[in-house]
Amino acid sequence: MNHLDCAYYLAVDVYKGICKRTKETINSDDSACDDFEKAPKCRYCKHFSLNGDLLGKCMSTTIAYPDMKATTCKDFSWN
Repeated sequence: MNHLDCAYYLAVDVYKGICKRTKETINSDDSACDDFEKAPKCRYCKHFSLNGDLLGKCMSTTIAYPDMKATTCKDFSWN
């Protein structure tokens, strides 16, 4: 896992972000720290099925990206 998959990662641009806990600037692809908490994303939901490398479907009806944040999804359920 890397910072990009953490619930405390706040993206600034494609390459870097800010840790919500430490307020430090971090690179998105660096390895996660000890405070890592997995962010809810479509790829981790039991309703998501991957159709290719970059696209999938939610509940077999809605097209979704695997890395799309699911923090506001009412149907999200950890896989």
